[in-house]
Amino acid sequence: MDRDEATNQFYAIVWPHAPTILRAARYLIPNPADADDVAQETMIKAFKGIAGFQDGTDVRAWLMTILRNTRIDRGRAAASTAGTVSIEQLGVEPADCSHDSAADDDPAWDDPDELLEDFSDCQMIQALRELPEDIRWTLLLVEIEEMDHEVAAKVLGVPVGTVKSRAFRGRAMLRQALLPLAKDLRLVDPRKAPTP
Repeated sequence: MDRDEATNQFYAIVWPHAPTILRAARYLIPNPADADDVAQETMIKAFKGIAGFQDGTDVRAWLMTILRNTRIDRGRAAASTAGTVSIEQLGVEPADCSHDSAADDDPAWDDPDELLEDFSDCQMIQALRELPEDIRWTLLLVEIEEMDHEVAAKVLGVPVGTVKSRAFRGRAMLRQALLPLAKDLRLVDPRKAPTP
């Protein structure tokens, strides 16, 4: 593939997904400048690797894999992950974050999608950023990008069961993270909602 053909293929297939990559980077990386750098580096790597892209491959999954690897490489190089531990490094599964059954009595929890609409984007992003990075990645792929569990598992390089487990735990962790705010905003009955 010559350079002009590669450039045309990049702009036709990959470039339309640039906003998705930027949004994902900003979701995962708290510092906006760092997020922009990682997104830009991801797109550069995609451009350089476009000749190896196979027709029929899920472009978003391919780009998310590049984004994830770029984030990991930068984290290692900058030692920015010092002091944090991934779920795999724990050696044990995190504690079950399932909620108290009293929360189920509050009708606000009956339609979580409607309840989530009551939170601002800023509040949601802040709550998501407080979750472990492995959980954030999983929720990004499965819930935000709506990827199939099998595709998300390939992007993350883990078994499908791990993706399902992380998604379940992530939803429970997010619910617990948002519960105090939901009480403050009176979106749930504070008398019925469990304490986090």
